[in-house]
Amino acid sequence: MSKSILIVTGDAVEALEVYYPFYRVLEEGYRAVIASPTKKVLRTVVHDFEGWDTYTEKPGYQLESHVSFAEVDPAEFDGLLIPGGRAPEYIRLDENMPRILGHFFEANKPVGAICHAALVFSALKSNRHFEGRTMTAYTACRPDVEQLGATYAKETLHVDGNLVSGHAWPDLPGFMREFLKLVRG
Repeated sequence: MSKSILIVTGDAVEALEVYYPFYRVLEEGYRAVIASPTKKVLRTVVHDFEGWDTYTEKPGYQLESHVSFAEVDPAEFDGLLIPGGRAPEYIRLDENMPRILGHFFEANKPVGAICHAALVFSALKSNRHFEGRTMTAYTACRPDVEQLGATYAKETLHVDGNLVSGHAWPDLPGFMREFLKLVRG
């Protein structure tokens, strides 16, 4: 039976951080399911580094989600991917997020979080999944990583047990290589 990977996101997801993992999962021959707060056509954004003190943002492609968060049974999936962009700042507020995230950590299944995805982890009621762990994220998310009880890694790719974390879209090749290694077991 083929493996299934859940991708949780929403509007304003960074385009490369959702499309690259989505297609890599499909390329592996696995099922890739994009979930969002409601099943809809999502609007992606393009973040770039153009000499500003922070990234710039432009409209990206449209992307259809397959299911709503309420419809997700996390037990059906072998791994979880969380892309960045601005989507993490509000999808963490969805009432289903703790149930979805909690399953993957409780079952020790692979979790991939890139860029601003670390913001989603604040949806969990407890920091017990992060205390004593190390992870990376976009630089501006360092306080959020530390608030979880994790140590912030300055390197742009980090693996700690079942958790693969990446700094931003330039890190996608290594991020997906390490995530898929965990999925394959």
